[in-house]
Amino acid sequence: MKVEKRGQLREGKAKILFETDQPQRYLIQYFKDDATAFNALKKDTIQDKGTVNNTVSTWIFQHLTKHGVPTHFVEKLSAREMLVRTVDIIPVEVVVRNRAAGSILKKLGLEKGQPFNPPLVEFFYKSDSLGDPPIGETHILQFGWATRPEIEAMTKLSLEVNGILKDLFGRCGLELIDFKLEFGKEREGGRLVLADEFSPDGCRLWDKTTGESKDKDRFRQDLGGVREAYLEVQERLARVLEAK
Repeated sequence: MKVEKRGQLREGKAKILFETDQPQRYLIQYFKDDATAFNALKKDTIQDKGTVNNTVSTWIFQHLTKHGVPTHFVEKLSAREMLVRTVDIIPVEVVVRNRAAGSILKKLGLEKGQPFNPPLVEFFYKSDSLGDPPIGETHILQFGWATRPEIEAMTKLSLEVNGILKDLFGRCGLELIDFKLEFGKEREGGRLVLADEFSPDGCRLWDKTTGESKDKDRFRQDLGGVREAYLEVQERLARVLEAK
């Protein structure tokens, strides 16, 4: 699809959003090499992170679309850019946890790796300045961030995504530990769709044999080999999806 890239709309920690000549329909999402953790208190640049995240997100969105999950993805434009549908983002992050890891360990005194059956679904208010605080359905309804049917739809879609991607990453020799999703409503028609990205930046992936992290925890915990881990995820997905 041919669109004309226009001015920068906004810049986030890992991506830049650009307008197009059809701003009500399409935007261009640019993936940076910048890496942040702990609400941007830790920062660095990881070579090739942007290209890996764009590629992995492209493949994940395409795979989810084949399985009936609506997304904002249209097509990959270049190594670092993808064309997406214009959506009004719902300021709620949905986190799905299959095992205990990360912040929930200290918050609830859990053992790392403790399984959740069924998967645990949590909501967080999307606000960098407030540190993305945890919220409940009553907060979402009280402040009008989403309606009850939209909350139910986001939860249902998140669990569907979990099932689809647990299977996909399992075939890659990886276990999907947890992940966050963002949703938005299309400007044309108001359809609820999966937005933002899906990459090693926003999920935890452990090697099924060794338990080694293949995600952003390598950056958070100073484990080293961040670039190599991201590239390995891309390579494993490429083999399973027969992608290039």
